[in-house]
Amino acid sequence: MSATEHKQKLGGHTQLFGEQLVTLKDLDNFKNDLLSEVKRTIRESAGQPTKRWLKTNEVRKILGISITTLLTLRINGVLPYSKIGGVLYFDYDDILKVMEERKVNHGHAVR
Repeated sequence: MSATEHKQKLGGHTQLFGEQLVTLKDLDNFKNDLLSEVKRTIRESAGQPTKRWLKTNEVRKILGISITTLLTLRINGVLPYSKIGGVLYFDYDDILKVMEERKVNHGHAVR
């Protein structure tokens, strides 16, 4: 019985035994499954920062704004932040929320 047949019998989980041979087809199937999983993971995380809390310069780069504009957003309470030891941190989810709240469609705010 091939590894593929074992996989089907075990509900998608492969269990190999020492006396089994892995065929080229099994290796090819494994490669394709692995590549599909890697591609899916990349698609899901594309464009998203790998961390939740961003520093001032990171936020400026993401939004493409000046330090003064970010300061104005912060002072006016538009963009919440946390301050630890003199360093400001912005939550990535808050940045997305502000962007959604201020979305404009043909000159009219979408809310």
